[in-house]
Amino acid sequence: MRSATVPDAAPDERAALVAAARTSIAKGSKSFAAASLLFDPETRARAWLLYAWCRRCDDIADGQDHGHGMTRVADAPERLAELTDKTEAALAGRMVGDPAFDALRVVAAETGMPHRWPRDLIAGFALDAQDWRPDSEEDLYRYCYHVAGVVGCMMAVTMGVAPDDEAVLDRACDLGMAFQLANIARDIAEDAGVGRHYLPRAWLAEKSIAPDAIMSPSHRPGLSALAKRLTDRAAMFEASARMGTPALSYRSAWAVLSAAAIYGAIGRKVASRGRRAWDSRVGTSKTEKLRFMASASVRAARRGSMTITPRDPALWTRPR
Repeated sequence: MRSATVPDAAPDERAALVAAARTSIAKGSKSFAAASLLFDPETRARAWLLYAWCRRCDDIADGQDHGHGMTRVADAPERLAELTDKTEAALAGRMVGDPAFDALRVVAAETGMPHRWPRDLIAGFALDAQDWRPDSEEDLYRYCYHVAGVVGCMMAVTMGVAPDDEAVLDRACDLGMAFQLANIARDIAEDAGVGRHYLPRAWLAEKSIAPDAIMSPSHRPGLSALAKRLTDRAAMFEASARMGTPALSYRSAWAVLSAAAIYGAIGRKVASRGRRAWDSRVGTSKTEKLRFMASASVRAARRGSMTITPRDPALWTRPR
């Protein structure tokens, strides 16, 4: 699907943007880089272009280099204004001069991506710029939507899902929600180190955990219980997301199921480590990734015979 108002990128420009995006994903996420190789070439290129923009926005907002070295920034409003202005220019079809934002220009035009979705992601960065913290579980889900669930929707259209296929997009959003909840559980200590706190205040109060002393050794038992709550919720969203794979091509389903397995394993490891979950960063090995991909290939091939269960009405649902 192509925009009626934004011209196609020149082949040389597009090729250069795809090459830059490939470098970005290789530096920023080994898990996504591995899963993206399973896409067909055209879907893979669009996925890389989208990733590059998401990664660049995150780096600008948090003072990072491809997701590494997050710091407490002193000029958050200015950073938010920069990524907002560049994103709006890209959505308007203007040449930005920053490869990651020009990548968004290209992929949005090629897929007919609703402009509200990139803006919803920017709204998530705005919450972090305001030192926002969730009071309730509902607040947590709203944040997860803005920083990851909506990315699932954007990624879905790169795979050929129609921008108005609400049922499939709900499942795509569920996968992003699952990823973010697992990330929050894994990164509690790292986030706390830069003043970020994503566990709802209501949850912390249940365990008598002081919000600004979350990593105190005395809080480890309660904290590990809350991390398991996060990963249990992630597993629910992941299971729901899997029900959307019959709508995808074999190779897209393979990539999605591989990514789901890789991030699901991260959540399970965090839960199984208990109080030791933050002694070292949780991840998956190359061997584990290859095993997950092999299993996902079988599941993708059998997706047409899956028994599709209706989406749980009690599961949090993205805004329309």
